[in-house]
Parts: sequence; C-alpha cells; structure tokens
Amino acid sequence: MEVNPLSIILVKSDSKGDRLLFRYPFVITSNESNLRKKRHPYSLITQEDILQSPLPQTSNIHQGQLSGFTDEVLSTLFAVKPELCNQKFELKVNDVRFVAHPTYMQSILINIVFALHAQASYSIVKCYYELSKRLGHALVYEESRVGYLSDEMKLMVKIHDEIATTSAESENMFHSLSAFDLILEQSSLAQCLKSIYHDLCTTGLLNTTINQWVTLSFCLPHKAHQAHKKGIIVEPEKIDRCLQSLKPYHGMLLLVDLTELLDCVPPSGARMLLQLINAYNPLKTLQNMANEADLAINHVYELVGHLVYWAKATIIYPLCETNVYVIAPDAPLHTQSPLVEKFSIKFPGMSLFEVISDFSLPTSIGHLTTPLQHPTRQGTLAQMVLWMLQHHLLMQLHTYVQFMPTDEGSNEFYDNSEHNEIDNVDDDVNNENSVSQDDDLHPGSLLSMSSQPMPVPNTSRRSITDEHFSEMADSTISDNIITKPGSSSKSNYSSGSMSTENCNSLQDSLASIEDEEKIKELLMAFQEPERSAIKDLPAASNPEDLNLMVRLYQAGYFKGEHHLEEIMYFENLRRSQLLQLLDKFRDVLIIYETEDPAIATLYTQT
Repeated sequence: MEVNPLSIILVKSDSKGDRLLFRYPFVITSNESNLRKKRHPYSLITQEDILQSPLPQTSNIHQGQLSGFTDEVLSTLFAVKPELCNQKFELKVNDVRFVAHPTYMQSILINIVFALHAQASYSIVKCYYELSKRLGHALVYEESRVGYLSDEMKLMVKIHDEIATTSAESENMFHSLSAFDLILEQSSLAQCLKSIYHDLCTTGLLNTTINQWVTLSFCLPHKAHQAHKKGIIVEPEKIDRCLQSLKPYHGMLLLVDLTELLDCVPPSGARMLLQLINAYNPLKTLQNMANEADLAINHVYELVGHLVYWAKATIIYPLCETNVYVIAPDAPLHTQSPLVEKFSIKFPGMSLFEVISDFSLPTSIGHLTTPLQHPTRQGTLAQMVLWMLQHHLLMQLHTYVQFMPTDEGSNEFYDNSEHNEIDNVDDDVNNENSVSQDDDLHPGSLLSMSSQPMPVPNTSRRSITDEHFSEMADSTISDNIITKPGSSSKSNYSSGSMSTENCNSLQDSLASIEDEEKIKELLMAFQEPERSAIKDLPAASNPEDLNLMVRLYQAGYFKGEHHLEEIMYFENLRRSQLLQLLDKFRDVLIIYETEDPAIATLYTQT
C-alpha cells in the first residue's frame, strides 16, 4: 500500500562529516549486497563480467522495502546544506519519494527521512513531512535539556566504527547489517524509530515517548480509518470538511473502547476529554453533551473532531425512533465475513443477516418497535443498530425538501413513503396537542429521549415575515395558540347598540379582510410564476400555514440542502408541524431521502 513507509532513515552532518546513523528496516537484499562487494584490486574485468552486469535499476522497492541505495549514497543525499534546513525537503528517485524536515542545531544537522512510494498522494506526503518535523523538534528539545541526541549519535558512530574495523580485518561484507543490529539493541533512539515504523505500517497511530520524557502523538488518518473500513482512504481534507459541517444537533458514536481514548490526547487535554466521555451517549446531541459536561460547544467540536481524526469516533445523528436506515451499498455482507461471527458473539442467539434484512429497504427504527414490546427488546435493537453503524453496515437517510412549483399544480415526484407518514398526522388539529406518531414515543423507550432535537432559541436568518408577523409566528411556534384579530375589542362592540350576532359578524369580516391582506403580503415573497402556483392551494388561504411556508422558504430551507432534522432544530419546530406543512404544500414541494453529506464524506470515495 502506498500509505505505508518504505523506510525511516536517520542522517547527521557535523564537523566530522556526513554519516547515516541508522535506518529501519535494514534487511539487505541480494541486489544491494552486490553493490557492497569489494572487487580485488588485481582482478581483471572480462567480457563475461560486462555481459552479466545488471541493467540500470528503475525500481528501488523490493518486497515493500527500500533497496538499491548504499548507506554512503543516502548520507550524501540527505546531509543537506544549512540553507535547506528547517523547511520541507522532498526528493524523488525512480519510484521512491523521500520526505523530510532537516533540522539544524548547534553546528549539527539532523535529518529524519521517510522513504515513500512515489505515487503517494499529496496529503500522505504532507503527513509524513509533519511527522519528520515534529520528531526533529522533539530531538532538539531533548538535546537542549539533557544532551540526549549527542549521546545517541556518539553511541551509533562508535558502533559503526567498531564494526567497520572488525569487518576490514575479517573481510566481512555485511558490516552495516551487524552495525544496525547492535545499534538497535543499545540505542533507545533507534528503538523509538523502529516502533514508529511498525506503528505506521500497522495502525497509523503513534503514541511514542522519546527518552522517557517527550511524548509524541501522531495519527496517519489514511491508515487509521482502514481499521474500521477496509480499502477506503480517508484524506484529512475529507475529515476537515466533515468537521466544518458539524452542528449542535449532530451526535457522536465511539468506534473503540473507552480505554483506548486517552492515547490520542496529550495530558493537557485529558481532563476535558474525560468530561465529555462521562456525558457521552449516542442518543444525545453534541449540544446536550456539552451542557452535561459543562463545556463550551466549540470545545466539544474540537474534542469530537480530534476523536474523528484519530478514527476513535464517527459523526451520527442521535439515535431515535424516527431515524431511517438502509443497508450501506458497500457493506461487507458475505457468508465468510468475520462480522457475522463477531455479531453472534456480541448478541448471542441473533443472526446478522436476519437482523440487517429489516433494513433492505429504508426503514425507521420506530417501524421495528411497538409500544407493547418489552423495553429490553427495544434496548437490544438500539444496541444492534449502533453496532451496525460502528461497522458501517448501515447508513442513515435524511429527508430533504426542494421547492419546485409546477404548472399542473400537482407534484408527481412527491415521495409516497413520506406521504404515508404525513397522512398519519391529523390535519384537522392545529394546536399544541397535535402530535404525530413519531412524537408520541411510548414510556420506557430507550430512544424517546432523543426523538426530537433539543429546542433552541431561533437565532437564524430573519425574513420580512418575521418582522411583520413576529407575534403571529411566535405564537405558532411556541404553542400554536392563535388569538383571532379583533377579539381584544370584542367587549367594546358588545356594550354598544349592535346585537351580539351583528358584532360577531362584523368582527369576522374585519378578521377576514385582515387575513386577506396578510396573505397578499406573504405571497409577495415569491416570484410571479411561483406565486400563481401557491395561491391556488387550499393551504395558502390560511395565514398561519402560509406564514410558516414563507418563513422557511426565505430562510433557504427548500433548496434541497437542509434535511428535516436540521430545519426542526434551527427553527424550533416539532416534527408534526413540519410534516403537516409539507403535506399541505406537497403540490409545490419535492421531498427525497439521501445521506447527510457532512457525514457521508467520511466513508465514501466520491
């Protein structure tokens, strides 16, 4: 794999000259050993030798390791001039790319070089450069503190010199191999470099302590995320895009045990991470967890982002009964999949194929549960869904809305499955007691606590309707209790000479005229073709419904970029209110289900 390093090389340059001190791995191939062989000074070069000489080498990779370079060549390449220090160093030779950050200190140049596949992506090269830079800074710090680097360099040079002397006397052609073996046995720095190499090749996660003092934590996300989903390369840029899209209504799902979390943070951040973990629950939003952990939401974003980068967690929408899931298109569901046995161990007596078959078509958790089920059964279902999300077997679908009026006045693209859900809402009830089946979660359900996003003050964009009809909108959102215009002056008419019936009739007339004026003003938010399509709808004659429609339209929620959960959260709406509105204006609104792009970007190649 192009993610894994081919070799890690340590080179120094000082007043005594250039020297390759250590490299790992140091297994010498047959081709490399031929380069090391010394020809007898009195031997003759025959025509046969010339014919058998190898062709010019075009590859410097042999069985996943660096080959074809002698120690002398490598030391010459990487003992750069001081002018090239403290900046990015990159060199491509055949199919190998060398990346480093040469560091200059106290008349000594130290260079930790990573040999990579030449086709490694820019983000992979950038990560290895950052690691070389951080290693150099750690060694500079330890050198200034206790002279650690000088001691390690003296030890390595001494071993090289002793082995070279012994090899010259015994004509041993493999003296460098023996020198690296001894250095690895006696040098803590060499052991540290070996550990770094193996960690990069296995997990992509480093938590190395240099000289038992400086702890170096590093993550190669391209490698780390493959532990959860084989064959996919998660670029840091994808993670950044996901984290930039984090909202308070999102949730977090841990992918590892709690004991594996503290390895990825420095001691200074351990306290805040423990606060967050104590409040962790996949049924809670990030905002809820921030409140319980007594942390600012921005700090929670940073901690969650760090865990996602280190492949310790992923972003989800908090688990609740209204969530719709479907089998992921690239889910490794075959009879020989190790996940089958892993699932049966986690949930004895349950079959992965039987459980996940319920999600062959998009299905909400609420459709798989009933109020009569025992809470234990509901809890088991929730745990199984979480397990399948951790192993990326399921993906969540969200409902998005697109405003698209048609000349015919009806929308053929209206989603029937969502329409069935909307039909369950009592359209004749427009007060606070109007709650959809999704909102009335049965007592004892483990999912009921997060079935609705946490209400927050409406701080989103204010439209012209908010300014002119803020009182009406507030009453609609908060409690749906609408006071009829003119009702406050009812007593004035009753005290006059007019009869009660005439008084009520006049009030109704005035209210009707006022409603018509409001409707006309609300319709002005649309362009003429759109206005014609909307005003013919029965729902457009209700100023409350039309006001909410215009408010969401002007806020940009009907462009297919915001799912229902996001609209509910930022506009402080209940699901029943929103579903009723979509049903009443279904002739001009298209709804469809797809993934949340903020989350999907983590585990999709496109």
